[in-house]
Amino acid sequence: MEPTVHLTLAESGSDQTRLDQLSRMLRDELRQLDGTEVQPGPSQPGPPGARGDASTVGTLAVALMGSGGLTAVITAVRAWLDRGHETPRSIRVEVDGDVLELSGATAAEHDELVSLFLSRHAGTGS
Repeated sequence: MEPTVHLTLAESGSDQTRLDQLSRMLRDELRQLDGTEVQPGPSQPGPPGARGDASTVGTLAVALMGSGGLTAVITAVRAWLDRGHETPRSIRVEVDGDVLELSGATAAEHDELVSLFLSRHAGTGS
């Protein structure tokens, strides 16, 4: 089974519609990467009495197929975050229960965090 990266987006003051728009924009960018398959995040049970499940707004699931996928995904996510200067954004990256939170840190801090995260997942398509 190929490893999956779960991404959760957040933007200060954003509603469900805006988060959906942001996740679609990021999904379109990630689909351009070789060795990845990007889908909306996993469904969650709906409220009691609802028919079916609700997709989680602002989440994406990225299947990694081949080497270099995790590094490429994190590089793309960082570039996407850097373009959102106007409103503070963050992205939670999760692989096999290990979490990397990318937000308002400096580029040097992000470099260090990403390096540590990737070293822990050396065999996970990184």
